[in-house]
Amino acid sequence: MDRLLNVTAALSLVLLILVLVSVRRAHIRVEYSVSWLVAAAVMLVLSRQRSLLEAIRHWSGLPDTPLSLFLFAGGVFVLMFFRFSVVVSHLRDDNIALAQRLAMLEFHLGQLKKSTGAHES
Repeated sequence: MDRLLNVTAALSLVLLILVLVSVRRAHIRVEYSVSWLVAAAVMLVLSRQRSLLEAIRHWSGLPDTPLSLFLFAGGVFVLMFFRFSVVVSHLRDDNIALAQRLAMLEFHLGQLKKSTGAHES
């Protein structure tokens, strides 16, 4: 059990460092990094606070403490992935709308060029 908690703590620290380095190098936007930082911090706290983990295990009715840790972690990351799926969906919709507006502008620009070119001759 202690080895599992130590590995979880180490992975949480790696995730924290990775996110901070990515923010610093502008590979990830700050508003998206907050979710990852919170998730990594929660996992770090849970892996270091065994009494809190035991309370979660008791509250959830799970038979095993490591199982409660990974169930909680899995739930947190599933929620994060859902949030990012919503963000990606909105970006896709915005991208489609932007492409449509660009096509309309190109059409109107072509019409404008035709009408001014016809008057100049």
